[in-house]
Amino acid sequence: MKDLSIYIHIPFCISKCSYCDFLSFTCKDEKIDSYIDALLIELELYKEEIIDYQIRTIFIGGGTPSSIDESHISRVLDYIMKNYNVEKLEEVSIESNPGTLTKEKVKVYKNSGINRISMGVQSLNNRILKDIGRTHTKEDFYNSLDITRGLGIDNINVDLMFGLPGQNLSQALYSLERVIQLGVKHISYYGLILEEGTDMFYRHLRGEIDFPSEKDERDMYHNIVRILKENAYDHYEISNFSKAGYSCKHNLRYWDLKPYLGIGLNSHSNMEGKRFSNTLDIDEYIYKLENKNFPVIDIIDISKNIEIEEFCIMGLRKTSGIDKIDFKNRFSFNIEDIYNTMIKKHVKNGLIKNSDKSISLTAKGLDLSNLVEIVFLR
Repeated sequence: MKDLSIYIHIPFCISKCSYCDFLSFTCKDEKIDSYIDALLIELELYKEEIIDYQIRTIFIGGGTPSSIDESHISRVLDYIMKNYNVEKLEEVSIESNPGTLTKEKVKVYKNSGINRISMGVQSLNNRILKDIGRTHTKEDFYNSLDITRGLGIDNINVDLMFGLPGQNLSQALYSLERVIQLGVKHISYYGLILEEGTDMFYRHLRGEIDFPSEKDERDMYHNIVRILKENAYDHYEISNFSKAGYSCKHNLRYWDLKPYLGIGLNSHSNMEGKRFSNTLDIDEYIYKLENKNFPVIDIIDISKNIEIEEFCIMGLRKTSGIDKIDFKNRFSFNIEDIYNTMIKKHVKNGLIKNSDKSISLTAKGLDLSNLVEIVFLR
């Protein structure tokens, strides 16, 4: 049987963070029941479509999945466990925000099969948290961590952010060092991207907030990488670090270009040589599924050239790089057959390393990864 990962989108939040441009809603409680019913219909429609697949990972993202009642999450996972092939299911993750996790909620999650919880912490500075629109405090994080571990889930990821408005190097490193002291097994530390259309974007235009300089931001990133390596975290992807055995299996399947199915509003899928996505309109999503129609609005055939480009670009996200053997097995020729000149150029410029087994970014290349990725767009 073929392997498959499933992503489930829960587009509801308590409130919208000032930097967020994800498709999510606040104050839509009246739609939650109908939306979950629609999710279950979508899963039912795909049941025969993926009969030849076995599910390896499930990721429930959002929005803030932990902001809705745990019974909804239980219903969705119960359907998958009873109707899909889950004999080789390894990892079931859910995104959460500190302050939304209770003992009862985590207990239901665990009984439903969830074995990994990702917490959107972002910072352990309460002033910064308030300024970026987060609804939790650092104390909420400590409490959520205690609850989760107390109920036997130790596979925990913490999301942090650097380059936040008003943040300096010592504040960015304090959050990191405190999370390390707490023994968290997986840390994702992302640089802030100022997205057009967000509240933070308009506040910046009005001159109400200032960001760290590019040099200060790079100092943050380099020190973050150094400290995590010194504390035995594997830097396995540009922004992701884990203790041995705790890398995110679901994300690795994305980066290895393995098949995945997206369920829910604006979810994206990559299967059988096609990429397809669902509608962004929640009312249309619910309406289509109530009438037993797939909510897909866009289907793209993935050409061999596109697949090669994506395989290379996603491979470079991993610090292990592009696996040359996997490349040849997948495409029946060597990567140097088409990229040799550009590979040599970037090796000479110190941006990539080219070994017998892989092509990967150097430390300098990690800073300039966008320049390297452009090389693989043909």
